[in-house]
Amino acid sequence: MTGTGFRESHLAFSAPERAAVRAFFAAAVVAGAEVLYEPRLWPQYHATYFGAFVRDPDGNNVEVVSHGPE
Repeated sequence: MTGTGFRESHLAFSAPERAAVRAFFAAAVVAGAEVLYEPRLWPQYHATYFGAFVRDPDGNNVEVVSHGPE
C-alpha cells in the first residue's frame, strides 16, 4: 500500500546459514522484489551479520539475516 500516511514496515527473518539468505534473495528477485541490498556482511552490526534486503510489492523492507560464521 502506498499513499498519504503510508509508512513502510521492516520485516526481518532469521536464516540458519548464509546459503539460505542467498536463496531467499534469489527467489525474491525472480518474484519481482526491488533490490535494496544484495547479500553481504554488515560488520557495523556484528562480525558475522550476513543479510539481504528487498522491497516487497506492498513497499515493505524485507530482510533475511544469518548470524552464523557461514
